[in-house]
Amino acid sequence: MKELPGASLQKACRLLVLFCFLHLSVVFLYYFAGNRFNLQWNPEPAAAAPPRGPAPPHREPLGLKSGNLSKPDADCPDPSPLLVGPLRVEFSHTVNLKDVEAENPEVRGGGRYTPQDCRALQKVAIIIPFRNRDEHLKYWLYYLHPILQRQQLDYGVYVINQAGEETFNRAKLLNIGFTEALKEYDYDCFVFSDVDLIPMDDRNTYKCYSQPRHLSVSMDKFGFRLPYNQYFGGVSALNKEQFQKINGFPNNYWGWGGEDDDIYNRLLFKGMGISRPDGAIGKCRMIRHSRDQKNEPNPQRFNKIAHTKETMNSDGLNSLSYKVVRTDKLPLYTKITVDIGSPKS
Repeated sequence: MKELPGASLQKACRLLVLFCFLHLSVVFLYYFAGNRFNLQWNPEPAAAAPPRGPAPPHREPLGLKSGNLSKPDADCPDPSPLLVGPLRVEFSHTVNLKDVEAENPEVRGGGRYTPQDCRALQKVAIIIPFRNRDEHLKYWLYYLHPILQRQQLDYGVYVINQAGEETFNRAKLLNIGFTEALKEYDYDCFVFSDVDLIPMDDRNTYKCYSQPRHLSVSMDKFGFRLPYNQYFGGVSALNKEQFQKINGFPNNYWGWGGEDDDIYNRLLFKGMGISRPDGAIGKCRMIRHSRDQKNEPNPQRFNKIAHTKETMNSDGLNSLSYKVVRTDKLPLYTKITVDIGSPKS
């Protein structure tokens, strides 16, 4: 009997459906088999990225295999190829400094680090004014050491600790940090950083530029905006010549406030401008804390700011006086405890 045309079409459709079913079955079979294979060879899930970004790769120093340490001949690239960009910064976890030491094996005693496979473009002293902020310092060391190493800086960390119970004097401590750091090494760049400020992007390089650099331009405290155009507080960088040109920072600001505006005025009166990173790159986070005792707002700050031009040539590096009480070379930083005297009555 002759097969009807409609029956032939129906038979062809059934064959097509069967072919598609077999094809999909083979695809799924390979898919699931592949997943089982991957699970066998990757039994542990990928770890989440650490909040501060990856640690710099550990490299054997050049010349070590031949028995002597040789200095690298090539300059480090600019920008560093190790940078990762935006970082998560959190303060909810406990920081153990022994763990930080173990995670930064190439940081030498006193908080010194030098790139091993290239010659750093700048020698940077990080100066931190300090008193009774040990927990904040732990976070700073935890986050900043990996960042500074990825930035391929030849750097040292100096914590200038004000001894005694007199009113805090941030700017004078920064002058002392500049002076003491130069006694140890021929630094050409100085980054002055509050201990409670952490950068949120490692592309915000802690180095110096042709103009004084304001690094903490976008703080969470101010809604990630610059509070006013003349603001120069938090974290800033000046090279040796720039710092000496303005006679350093003022020594007569006791208590909170005013010295940053005085510094801005000094730069302005010496014909210098301020450079800043992009607001997104310059983001930083502040560790929340209550007002420190003996660091109350300075009631004289506005009057002093108004007279910067008259005082800057006589109040600064050339009038700096202090006494070093002790110097501690700790694994992650150099702590210099100083007696800075008291406010003039």
